[in-house]
Amino acid sequence: MSAGAPASSTAPPSSTAPPASPQSAGRFGLGLLIADRGNGRLLVVDSAKRILWQFPRAGSLPIGQRFSADDAFLASDGRTIVANDEAHQVIDRIDIASGKVIWQYGHYDAVGSAVGFLHTPDDAYPLANGDIVVADIRNCRILEVNLAKQIVRHWGTSGSCRGQPPSSFDNPNGDTPLADGGLLITEIGGSRVVRLGPTGKVVFDIHVPVRYPSDAQLDAKGNVLVVDYSSPGAILKVSPTGRVLWRYGPLTGPGRLDHPSLAIMLPDGTIALNDDFRSRVIVIDPRTNRIVWQYGTTDRGGRSAGRLFLPDGVDLIPLGTQLN
Repeated sequence: MSAGAPASSTAPPSSTAPPASPQSAGRFGLGLLIADRGNGRLLVVDSAKRILWQFPRAGSLPIGQRFSADDAFLASDGRTIVANDEAHQVIDRIDIASGKVIWQYGHYDAVGSAVGFLHTPDDAYPLANGDIVVADIRNCRILEVNLAKQIVRHWGTSGSCRGQPPSSFDNPNGDTPLADGGLLITEIGGSRVVRLGPTGKVVFDIHVPVRYPSDAQLDAKGNVLVVDYSSPGAILKVSPTGRVLWRYGPLTGPGRLDHPSLAIMLPDGTIALNDDFRSRVIVIDPRTNRIVWQYGTTDRGGRSAGRLFLPDGVDLIPLGTQLN
């Protein structure tokens, strides 16, 4: 994903609204988890744009640490969220009910490639078995780390930044877990997306026509959804053979994207994405190429109600998740 956004110290939470009922939950399920990187916080907002939960609060972080996660994903246990703090070289597991960091991997504010160290971690996804898979960008590798902080699997080789999967990868910034146990890996170098099967075998390795690919996802038909982290930016849907099936990328106007870094398919067929440098999270209907929902004020970053600053990650929170 992105790099260079400012970190933020812990600040008092803004006021929150009561949780939405299932009837009013809308297209997000219970809500949408937003990594509001520039403000150093996580938010869960519902389709009515009410804040249901946020992090951090007093006592959330280890003493002396700050928080500036660029991605956050709900774990399958429904009780924890995993966030990668790329700016501080750590991965955090957060207990939703208490709002506290209960597990951390990496050495805070220290880069490295030795065991226990990371260098620009991105897309730290929680797996069903409790492990976490992360794209360790500048070390050119993907790691799977268990709760005992042991590396149980790895893809690529630290120090070998060549696009020759599965033995080496060129600055991978995406590592989306797939239903079959494989991974969808996004490589900045060469603008490539690689699908690995559960044994690590390459299923496909395609070039995507973007300047800076970020955080590719797989849709229900096996096509690739990827964004161009550029200005103007774009969203593309690409077949497993590399053919562009759909593209959204206005050059001007309110629909123009400025460094979008993650787009996800929603159950109703629309697409949610964080439009980082325009300080908003939007939903686009690919059938009309129109923005149908927005949180944040376009080009006006802030921390007050309804505002974001450099939002850098989104995830769905399903109905039934307990946020307190």
